[in-house]
Amino acid sequence: MSRIFGALLALLVLASCGGGYGEAPRNLDNACAILGERPEYARAFQASARRWGIPAHVQMATIYQESKFISDARTPYRWTLGVIPRGRISSAYGYSQALDGTWEEYKRDAGRWGARRTDIFDSADFIGWYMAKSSERLGISRADARSQYLAYHEGRTGFSRGNHNSKPWLLRVAAEVDARAQRYRAQMSACRAGRGLV
Repeated sequence: MSRIFGALLALLVLASCGGGYGEAPRNLDNACAILGERPEYARAFQASARRWGIPAHVQMATIYQESKFISDARTPYRWTLGVIPRGRISSAYGYSQALDGTWEEYKRDAGRWGARRTDIFDSADFIGWYMAKSSERLGISRADARSQYLAYHEGRTGFSRGNHNSKPWLLRVAAEVDARAQRYRAQMSACRAGRGLV
């Protein structure tokens, strides 16, 4: 009886560890290095790209900007008088920095009830889902990393109202996301054939 209990306990511990890393890959400026170090990332981005049509390099640039590939990333705390914590800035969490409400909407809409924001497969699928919806509702190209990121950050309603146009810092960040996406795309083109990556 104790051996069965021990085996079940070990299985539960292993299952709870799957899909998430606390630390980021070593070289975040090179898509081939990221995917070589974490082959499951390549599988996650491929699966999301097949399902939603959002290219892997767009997904990767978004995750870089949102969490720097840290699976359990959270927003900082707000403080009163510099010493009293008042909770986090938002409920954004995980690779994708999805908010609680948007994550729940995704789980319902995509039928992914067990999805976790700390799992790269679920986070990549979430980004694909969100951006595919932005493409359908707003007419944004699935490969337009800049506009997709702006709609991702501001929400579709905020994007359609042009809220981002009054935020020069956000426009700069979106341009950086686009530049990173193009760099990742070029890098993956160079290493794809040799290593079978995304």
